[in-house]
Amino acid sequence: MTAQCFLVMGVCGSGKSEIGARLAARLGCRFIEGDDFHPQANLDKMRAGIPLNDDDRQDWLASLAGELAQAAAEGAGAVLACSALKRRYRDLLRQGAPALRLVYLRAEPAQVIARMQAREGHFMPVGLVDSQFADLEPPRADEHAQVCPVTDTPEHIVDTILAARTD
Repeated sequence: MTAQCFLVMGVCGSGKSEIGARLAARLGCRFIEGDDFHPQANLDKMRAGIPLNDDDRQDWLASLAGELAQAAAEGAGAVLACSALKRRYRDLLRQGAPALRLVYLRAEPAQVIARMQAREGHFMPVGLVDSQFADLEPPRADEHAQVCPVTDTPEHIVDTILAARTD
């Protein structure tokens, strides 16, 4: 059985970190929090309410692809929580782990806004929700993403991901 690498993706506030951490714990593999790899300039920009552009994300995504490549090479598997809003971002991440399994946390703007208003101490302001949805390119059929609505409980989402898992 080969250890798998997963990408838990979606807009800000969709629950990527919580679902990713729970999934990694259940799989007994490394959890990679994509936000931890942002350079300070990106964090500063987002805190100021300025959306990131493709150039801002390029080096960040390349470093995450490197983390996935390392996990895949070690055969340990990993779960990455990363917005990966555009197809080309996901393609770049797949360069690190070609068999990357996508889990798309599908959310509506009102759900995300309510969640973000309830959380404290996060660098991402509610004002950037619109830019996240504007950039979002939901996975297409050829990406074979597992779509999970965020209306389900975190436990149910993780159970659903694991039930669909094939080795």
